Amino acid sequence: MGIQVNNVNFEYLVELNELKSTAESASLHDSTRKQKGSGWFVSAFLVVNAALGAGLLTLPAAYHQAGGVLTAVIVQSVLLVFVVLTVLIIAYCSDIKGSNTYQDAVLSLCGPKAQLACAVCVSLFCFGMCITLLIIIGDQWEIFFLRVSHDHYCRTKPFYMTRAFTISVTSILFILPLCFPKRIDFLKYTSVVGVIGILYVAGLVAVKFFLPHRIPENVATRPRSWIDVFYVVPQICFAYQCHISSIPIYSCMAKRNMREFSKTVTLAMILCVLIYTVTAALGYLQFGDSITADILLSFNPTAEVMVAVVLVAVKTYTTYPILCFCGKAALDTVWKIFRKTAPDEISYGENLRRIITTLVWFTLTVLLSIYTPNIGVVIEILGSLAAMFIFVFLGMCLLRTMQNKIESGEQQAGTFLVLRGTAVVLVVVGVFIFGLTLSQAIMQDVRGVQPDSSKFNCR
Repeated sequence: MGIQVNNVNFEYLVELNELKSTAESASLHDSTRKQKGSGWFVSAFLVVNAALGAGLLTLPAAYHQAGGVLTAVIVQSVLLVFVVLTVLIIAYCSDIKGSNTYQDAVLSLCGPKAQLACAVCVSLFCFGMCITLLIIIGDQWEIFFLRVSHDHYCRTKPFYMTRAFTISVTSILFILPLCFPKRIDFLKYTSVVGVIGILYVAGLVAVKFFLPHRIPENVATRPRSWIDVFYVVPQICFAYQCHISSIPIYSCMAKRNMREFSKTVTLAMILCVLIYTVTAALGYLQFGDSITADILLSFNPTAEVMVAVVLVAVKTYTTYPILCFCGKAALDTVWKIFRKTAPDEISYGENLRRIITTLVWFTLTVLLSIYTPNIGVVIEILGSLAAMFIFVFLGMCLLRTMQNKIESGEQQAGTFLVLRGTAVVLVVVGVFIFGLTLSQAIMQDVRGVQPDSSKFNCR
């Protein structure tokens, strides 16, 4: 008898999902032959657009919590090694059976129970991220109206300046049409626009630093306690989390091989590191302990700052569809598992299912974003969950891959021991980071530690 979990026979699911993965890979291969696919250079912008987001605005404040620039940069450098390594590992694992999503790569190596757990985590993470992105859109428009038309906004606050209007209407216009395509590389052109917008924000922070400005009174140079170092960890995991979207991006490349994808990852990480580090370090050094949760709130409302505010909103419009795509794919996996969808039924009703899922996903995230104005603790929790994708699931995949190779005689025992040790370290580190950072986020929420929102009022 197979293993029973929620009345699902996992022995049956192993065979079913293997056939499903093969069928989907064949379908993607046929589709790719008809469509040229993306080059490594354009794919890098998709990866950058998936990684760069809300973390750019909140990372300077995280540098302060961690004990200053030096401490935060050291922690970031260590984690970056794991980030790059694990992106390449999951791409390598996806090639074993031609998987097209993160959760299918986990299935091909760790089985259906791990795939189900992964798909649920991916769905929750992407859903929470989409809500967070919509909240950021509302924040940016609120900052814009408050500072450009302060008296009119505060006295009358017309309906077209309310968060409910700006989030819902602009999202319907600029986000919803981008959420329906079947292939993620459809978003490559909007991703270029998003990256250009975020480059402007990083450049603005750098230029402001080198112009005359008030020197902050207090700038942290070391953490108050060793545990403070870990306050920046979920922020960094959150900022560099592109693992979920990297496999769909990889599967749509014109030349799907590790050599091309390595160039994509290298360029993407160079851009991410430069943008994040310059913005976070120079932003924090300008304001010290008076830094706000959103770096743009720390600046005076000049014209160039207002342009940056609008560009952050534009960038967010281009990021939402990528996470929506990944979240829907994970949700579809969960649905197929519990429906026990046969391989020949996979494509049946796929278009209608995708449209309905998109509309439900979009509607729920918009409604929740309107009534959830604070993203501080949400980002902490999502950052801790990102550690699962960066460390735990990938460690499991690497361990299983090496086990399969040693059993088939393809891998030397000595090399296997090294790689198995690496896999174990990934899992242990991931579980530790997840537990610690999640506990810190909950403790901050209980103590009522919230991001500075004083500049959102009409006083």
